[in-house]
Amino acid sequence: MPVFANILQAIGNTPLVRLNKVVGPEDAAVYAKCEFLQPGGSIKDRMALYILDKAEKAGLLKPGGTIVENTSGNTGMGVALWAAVRGYRCIFTMPDKMSTEKVNALKAFGAEVVVTPTNVPAEDPRSYYETAKRIHRETPGSFMLNQYHNQDNIEAHYRLTGPEIEKDVRTAGMSMDFFVAGLGTGGTMSGAGKYLKEKFPQSRNIGVDPEGSVYLDYFKTHKLIQPHVYKVEGIGEDMLCKAMDFSVLDDARRVDDKQSFTMARRLAREEGLFAGGSSGAAVHVAVDLAREIGKGKNIVVVLPDSGSRYITKFYSDEWMKDNGFVDPTDRLGTVADLLGGKRPPVYTVLANDTAKHAVDLMKEHGISQLPVIEQGNRPIAMLHEVDLLQALLEGRHKLNEPISAVMKPLAGIVTLRTPVSRLKELFATDHVAIVKDGDQLCAIVTKIDLIDWLGTRVSVR
Repeated sequence: MPVFANILQAIGNTPLVRLNKVVGPEDAAVYAKCEFLQPGGSIKDRMALYILDKAEKAGLLKPGGTIVENTSGNTGMGVALWAAVRGYRCIFTMPDKMSTEKVNALKAFGAEVVVTPTNVPAEDPRSYYETAKRIHRETPGSFMLNQYHNQDNIEAHYRLTGPEIEKDVRTAGMSMDFFVAGLGTGGTMSGAGKYLKEKFPQSRNIGVDPEGSVYLDYFKTHKLIQPHVYKVEGIGEDMLCKAMDFSVLDDARRVDDKQSFTMARRLAREEGLFAGGSSGAAVHVAVDLAREIGKGKNIVVVLPDSGSRYITKFYSDEWMKDNGFVDPTDRLGTVADLLGGKRPPVYTVLANDTAKHAVDLMKEHGISQLPVIEQGNRPIAMLHEVDLLQALLEGRHKLNEPISAVMKPLAGIVTLRTPVSRLKELFATDHVAIVKDGDQLCAIVTKIDLIDWLGTRVSVR
């Protein structure tokens, strides 16, 4: 082990560890890149080191200056670590959904933390994005990393993370078939994913996006959905980031909070890997993928941050119970309970099907909406009768044209484990709930389905 002049020289060279218990014996091999073992506890140490070294050399960051950044906590830790060694002041803005551990850790390094509301649009002056910009404008000589839109974020992972993973894989005498990483700012996937695709041309890049984020729908449909709040931290976004290069992605998959937290807890208890919720999200997708493709293939998945950030959150049994994750079958039950043993047929269309075909389906089966699917029965959008009718009446669409121009991004997505009580908030913004089992469409639940089921329960009691 080398002797370092300071802690910044210890950034990088994290281990690549094979997962054994969360992956089945007939599944593909899954190897976890343990970025939670960085000095600052996350993969963001790499990006902070790269951007700040570059800014200092370019004279953009001068001695005694102030670094300002909006962060979910991990970038802030990387920046605070660098600033402590180099002697700079830090001011960070963070959404109020972030853990107390993250806020206190930043303060421990001497940083100032400004907490902002989570549930506001990115462009709202109260958001952590806009608050950071304002502080930057009002602080003479300050430097802002702008991690969400800075191309140096991508470059950091292209030059540091990607080559290190390639070295790990080649040293082990393996090849790589899939690279799985969560989509946050987009830097890891855009940089490391691009590099690894160049070195392993057969490999496919799979992005992981939490339910409530905009990335997956934009990747599938090139349309922005209305984001909603989710609890898993450090992954997903409510806006498009310029550090996210969608051309690098081969596919994107969605996870929910429960899947993310459950897998993170399993990683700690079964694999001895103490990682965060975004790590759980990425591993959940990697494990599903390993099961699908089977033995003989290799998957590398990134574990971005440490579980030490979440002791009072999903690693707490009480917190999990209070938030409905340990026992999701609340008093009303789950979507699986609502559906029971019956799975009514779901009629679907493809994006290149004509409007006439969709209209004929709606008429034949007396329905007013159709999920749009892609190969593998994966839902990517929804066609609503009212949208199609409006487009036809206004002359914007013809019956012989494909429905892709009038379909809308998916909004109300649930799983079989979703509490029935959550359908109420979904129905406030959409007419139906799309039920997914893994990545596949398995059912549709409408308002009348919920009313009928509730009526049955009341009459039974």
